[in-house]
This record gives sequence, C-alpha cells and structure tokens, in this order.
Amino acid sequence: MPGRIHGVIAGRDGAVYEGAHVALDETAPPGQPAIATASDGDGRFSFNDVPAGPFRLTVTAEGFAPQVATGVLGSGEIYDARTIVLPLNAASSEVRVNASQQEIAQEEFKQEETQRVFGAIPNFYVSYVPNAPPLSRKQKFDLAWKSSIDPTTFVLTAAFAGVEQAENTFSGFGQGAQGYAKRYGANYADNFTGAMIGSALLPVLLRQDPRYFYKGMGTVRSRILYAIANGVVCKGDNGHWQANYSGILGGLAAGGISNLYYPAANRNGVGLTFENAALGLAAGAVQNLLQEFVVRRFTPRIPNYGQSKP
Repeated sequence: MPGRIHGVIAGRDGAVYEGAHVALDETAPPGQPAIATASDGDGRFSFNDVPAGPFRLTVTAEGFAPQVATGVLGSGEIYDARTIVLPLNAASSEVRVNASQQEIAQEEFKQEETQRVFGAIPNFYVSYVPNAPPLSRKQKFDLAWKSSIDPTTFVLTAAFAGVEQAENTFSGFGQGAQGYAKRYGANYADNFTGAMIGSALLPVLLRQDPRYFYKGMGTVRSRILYAIANGVVCKGDNGHWQANYSGILGGLAAGGISNLYYPAANRNGVGLTFENAALGLAAGAVQNLLQEFVVRRFTPRIPNYGQSKP
C-alpha cells in the first residue's frame, strides 16, 4: 500500500526555507526516476502515494550545501522526515547545479503536458502542486496551443458536432455534410478562441494562472465549494487568489466572436454572447468538480506531489 513522506526545510538559524528543491529517489523498484517538489511558505514539503520501500531525499537550494536524507517507508506509512537543516554552502570540491524557481516551473510544466485521462484525453490545465510556480508567458500560450491541436480535441469536437446535427441544434446551419461541417467549425472555433483568449492572452495580460489547483483534502463539502468557486476565482501569478477576470472576460470575448460565424437565424448579439459565456462558466464548474473527485484516479501519469492543505 502506498504511503506518504513529509517534512520541513530550514536553515541553521531555524528559519523555515521556502522554494527549496526536494527530489525523491525511490530505490525500489530500481531505475525509477526521481520526482520533485518545492517547499512551501512554511518550509513544508510532501510526497503522496509513495511505494513502500527504501527512499532518498535530496534537498538543494541556492546558497546552501545539498542535504541527503534516507529512510525506509512502510506499507501505508506516513513518514515524518522532520526538519532537514540546510547549512550554508562553504567552499567544496563538489559542483552541483541548484534548481531555480524557473527550472522547477519548467519541470512541472513538462509533467503537466503528459497528464492525460485514461492515457489519452488531455488534462493539462490542472496542477497537483499546491505551491507551483506561475506559468511563464510562453508556457501559457504553449498550453493553449497544445490543447487546441491535440488529436483528442478534434475527436471530441466531431462528437459534439454530431450530437448537434442529430438534434438539429442551430438549425440555420442546415443538415447534410455541409451542415455538419459548419457545426464542426463553429464548435472548434468556440474552443480555440476560448483557449487562446481566456487561457493564454488574458492570463498573460492580467498576470493570472489559468490552471485548476487540485485540493484533494478536507471535507467533501469544502472541496465541492472550492471547485465551484474556482469557476470565478483563480490564482494570480503572485500566488494570491483573485477574481478570475481572464476566464470571465475570455468567455464573453469568445461568445462575442461567435456572432461572426453562427447562423443569422440563431444569432441574437448580446444574448448569444452572454449565453455562451454562461455556458462556459457552468461547464467550468462541472469540470472542476470532476477534477476534484474523479479525474485524478484516471490520470495515470501524475507525479507524486504533495497536496494542498484542507
């Protein structure tokens, strides 16, 4: 049964250290790559779902000498590594490159790009790291672009267009192959503009993080409220929670743009804009609930990062 490893990083003066890079090497089974996280504002770090067996923790931080702690994790055990003290880095013959916040962010970003539900459906916009560094401008656009051109996106768009065709939604598009192509194009355009504006352009301009930060702890009620609230609030690049202007304005912008390509018979200007924006917010709340209670267990390549506090 998997267990959990947690601890605190501090300096010689007893002050806790935020942003230290903590790598976990599991020596059983052999050859398993290290996973990593960073200590939070209280100096704490945590790894969940760690297989039982021997392990090694390697802690590095700029200006400090690396520290290594080893132990053996029992089945289902919660292992307290206690306080790992980082001594100041004196002259040493050992040369080690310490990871910066940017390097940690890039590594976490690469791992987020591998997250797929059932190993196929993209699950890029969720972070299982409670204190993850903010995405860079390039990373925000990279995620939006990658999710827009992913093969699964085209397949799901085709499925939604098929349902609309069968129900004759937006009847102005007509039927037959031409009607289906128009519905497909409209669905894809909605998703593309929503992603590029609400998850890339506006988050860059407003310095907000478009990701959902998995809670995973606390009562069911607190997690439900957290998931729903994340439809209208988000983390800023400064790490503080704030109104999700990017998502809200992005939905309105995408809804307004949709007036350009929806059939005139089904287009009512402001009404269509707010209808599409409201549907987007509702869909976002449902998606957050699925992320909080369902998706994680079906996403096989999630790194064993610590969860946020309840």
